[in-house]
Amino acid sequence: MQQQRGQWSGRLGFILAAAGSAIGLGNLWKFPYVTHQNEGGAFVLVYIAAVVLVGFPIMVAEVILGRRSQQSPVGAFLALGKGRPGGKLWTGVGFLGVSAGFIILSYYSVVAGWTVHYVLLAIQGKLSVLARDPAALQAHFVNDFLASGPKQVGHHLVFMAATVGAVFFGVKGGIERVAKVLMPLLFAIILFLVIYSTTTPGFGEAMRFLFRPNFGDLEASAILEAVGQAFFSLSLGMGAMLTYGSYMQKKSSIPRSVTEICILDSAMGILACVIMFSIIFTFDLEITQSATILFTTLPTVLVQLPLGDVVLGSFFVLVAFAALTSTVSLMEVVSSFAIDQLGWDRRRATVTMGLAIGAFGVLSALSLGGNALLTGFNLFGKESTAGVFSSLDYLAANWMLPGGGLLIALFVGWVMARGDVQEELETGHGPLGRVNGLLRVSLRYVAPLAVGAIIFSIIFLGAEYQ
Repeated sequence: MQQQRGQWSGRLGFILAAAGSAIGLGNLWKFPYVTHQNEGGAFVLVYIAAVVLVGFPIMVAEVILGRRSQQSPVGAFLALGKGRPGGKLWTGVGFLGVSAGFIILSYYSVVAGWTVHYVLLAIQGKLSVLARDPAALQAHFVNDFLASGPKQVGHHLVFMAATVGAVFFGVKGGIERVAKVLMPLLFAIILFLVIYSTTTPGFGEAMRFLFRPNFGDLEASAILEAVGQAFFSLSLGMGAMLTYGSYMQKKSSIPRSVTEICILDSAMGILACVIMFSIIFTFDLEITQSATILFTTLPTVLVQLPLGDVVLGSFFVLVAFAALTSTVSLMEVVSSFAIDQLGWDRRRATVTMGLAIGAFGVLSALSLGGNALLTGFNLFGKESTAGVFSSLDYLAANWMLPGGGLLIALFVGWVMARGDVQEELETGHGPLGRVNGLLRVSLRYVAPLAVGAIIFSIIFLGAEYQ
C-alpha cells in the first residue's frame, strides 16, 4: 500500500515539502504585520513559545495520523477511529480537512495569480517603471488589474495549472521534485534580500525593534494573536500535514522532522520581518493588514533602493515560489482523497479535482473583479467588499481550520490508542522517555485550550484571523 501511494525519497523530501506547505504569504506579510502591530521583540518570543506549546504538538498529531494510517484525512480517521469512542463520526474531521483544502485553494490561487502578473511585469521591465510613479502603480493594480474579471480569472487559472502540474506527477516525481527546487531557491532569495537589507538606513532600528523585547508594551490580546499566528502559519487543521505524513517512511523520525519544519517556518517569518522592518523604518512606511500593500505600496519603496529593479523582481519571484509550495499541498489534500476514497488514479484525481477547484475559484476571482452579484455576497451577515472571496476566507480561517486543529488534538490525545501514538513517535527516533508524556499533556490540555481560546475570541470577542 505504501509503494502504491508513493513515499518521499527520504526525510529531506518530506521536510522541504511540508515546510513549503507551511511557508506562504502569511509568513511574508501577515507575520511582519502582526509583529509590527504588537511591538516587536516580546511578541516574537511569545510566538515562538506558542509554536512550541501549540503548533508543534498539533503538527506531530497530524503526521502521526497520516503515517499510522497510510491514508489521506478521511481514510485516516475512518481507519484509526474504528472501535474507538465516536467511531465513524470522526471521519467528519477528515471531510472537514478536505473541504478546507478545496475552499482555501479556490481563493488562495486567485491572490497567488497576482504574483504571476507581477513577475511577468518585472521580466518585461514594466514593473519598475510603474513603481517609480506610485499613482500609476496604484491605478494599474486597482483599475486595470484587480477590477478586471477576465484578468483575475486568467491568472487564477494559470496558477491552478501550475499547481496541478506539480501534483500530477506524484509524490517523488512531482511534489518532492518541486519542493527540492523551489525551497532552496526561496531561501536563497530571502537570504539575498536579508543581506541587502543590512545596507538600508532602517536596518539598525529594525533589529532593535525585532530582537529587543519589551514586555511592558505587550498587551494581553497579543498573546492570543501569537497563538493564532503560530497555528495558522504552520498550515494546521486542514489535513495537509496528515496527507504528507502518510507518505513518510518508517525510518524517519516524526519529532525530529516536525521540529525542523517548525524551525524553517519560524525562521522564514523572522527573516521576512528583518526585510520588511528595514524597509518600513527606512521609508517611515505605514502598513495595513491587507496583503494588497505587497502589490501597491511596497514596490514603490523597493524600486528606490540601489539595484531596485533586481530587488523588486527578486521579491516577487520569492512571493510566487512561496505561494506555489503552499497551493501544491492544498491540491494534494484533495487529490489524495479522490485517490484513496474514490479509487481514482493520480492523474484522473488531480486533473478532475483541479478543474473543480479552478471552476469554483472563478467565483472568488470575479468577486474581486467587480462582479456586482458576487461582490455583494456575504457569509453569516459579515459585511464585505470582496464578496465571495472574503466570505470563503472568513469561513476557512475562522471556523474550519481552528475546528479541525482542535478535533485533531482531541482525537490523538484522547481517542487514539496510546500505544499506537507512542509507537509512531518512537519509530525512526528511539525512546523518548518523558517527552511522550509531555506531548500527551499538550495534546490533551494545552493545545485544545489554546485553539479553544482562538475559537472563543472569534465567537465572543469578534476576532478575525484572515
